[in-house]
Amino acid sequence: MFFLPSLRQHPSFRDGVREMLPLVPGTMAWGLMTGVAMVKSGMSVFEAIAMTLIVFAGSAQLASVPLIMAGAPVPVILAAAFCVNLRFVVFSLHLRPYFAHLPRWLRVAHGYFTGDATYVLFTQKFPHPSVDTAGQRAQEAYLAGNCLVQWFGWMVPSLIGVIAANAIPTHWGLGFAGILCLIGIMSSLASTRLRVLAAAVAAVVSVAAYAVPLKLNIVLAIGAAVLLMLGAERVARPGEAARP
Repeated sequence: MFFLPSLRQHPSFRDGVREMLPLVPGTMAWGLMTGVAMVKSGMSVFEAIAMTLIVFAGSAQLASVPLIMAGAPVPVILAAAFCVNLRFVVFSLHLRPYFAHLPRWLRVAHGYFTGDATYVLFTQKFPHPSVDTAGQRAQEAYLAGNCLVQWFGWMVPSLIGVIAANAIPTHWGLGFAGILCLIGIMSSLASTRLRVLAAAVAAVVSVAAYAVPLKLNIVLAIGAAVLLMLGAERVARPGEAARP
């Protein structure tokens, strides 16, 4: 990761840093308001700082904090956080061929530091895993540069929000900037008709099932989009579906 000198010295590391910088303002705004929200919800400063450093997932934090404050059972809190961040299971499956050659501790580190924006930028930069050592090193260095910028872009404002929570009004709505950032990078991925259809289906199902508890509407949206796309690909390429 970005703490390894061998990766920081690679030219692709600088590319990763440079290409992540335009997305940092949205991440910073979202991190700031997440820090404020945790303290305003009743968490102590120590608890909020610990959660920020350990969890590093804004959506999971915002979903679980109200449940923690309400005294919900631990399994319910874990289930809510899991459902909200279920997309990272998909990210992990997609990225596995890129980093399967690395030792386990380093794969775990990549998993912790990789976020939505880093995943999108990385997969756009490298649509396919490299098969040679030099290419694999370049891909790892690029992801490390992405993660460096996003991690500090989230952590510093979030910790500021925790410490200065009482001085930052929640009605500023700065967290919406993070949502706009995610919408922007999602739109950049909608490069084919099938991807546009998948996004539309997921959006409709998510809104229609909004009342489902534990944020399970997100799981339903993902499932509906995946199932539809699998069917659409079979229809589009019937010959491939019949191959062994």
